[in-house]
Amino acid sequence: MFSFEGPPEEEFRREILSWNDVDKLIDHLIPQFRGEFDGLLMITKGGLVPGGILSEALGIKDVLTASVYFPDEVNQKLAWPTFTQFPPDTLLTDRRILIVDDIWANGRAIMMVQGRLAAVGCEAETAVLHYRIRSNLFPDTGPDYYGAITDRYIVYPWEMSVLPRGVGKPGTGPLPAI
Repeated sequence: MFSFEGPPEEEFRREILSWNDVDKLIDHLIPQFRGEFDGLLMITKGGLVPGGILSEALGIKDVLTASVYFPDEVNQKLAWPTFTQFPPDTLLTDRRILIVDDIWANGRAIMMVQGRLAAVGCEAETAVLHYRIRSNLFPDTGPDYYGAITDRYIVYPWEMSVLPRGVGKPGTGPLPAI
């Protein structure tokens, strides 16, 4: 019997990235882009940092966000998403938009966003830092652009637990109370 179930996250080895690693992935992504984009749409939360970096590097001034929520109480592979944040159609119609997220793990959020953009007459392409083919739910498609292929659970520098200010860094300390 065919199952849409991908491997649970615990089955993937973790890889912790540094900011230098992210810079290298961005440097690998930028030359891949074909043509110019009218805007960039970041998928929250993962796409905020790479989207910001790419918008600055590419000189894209129209930066938008989309937030896609899949309920936990329903089988996640079958759940219909709720768009808790999405730009108005007037900002998307007849435009070429780059959709950015940190990783294409199963592809659901990106594919939902891309479908919604297509429905309003928007040409959209997708870019991620990492493409995890092993857990992709869409065997006939993947991101248009990616920094690297992985089989790991990626921990980006903006996702790491923050040490209390001043721990391990001489000359720093807690911020003064206001």
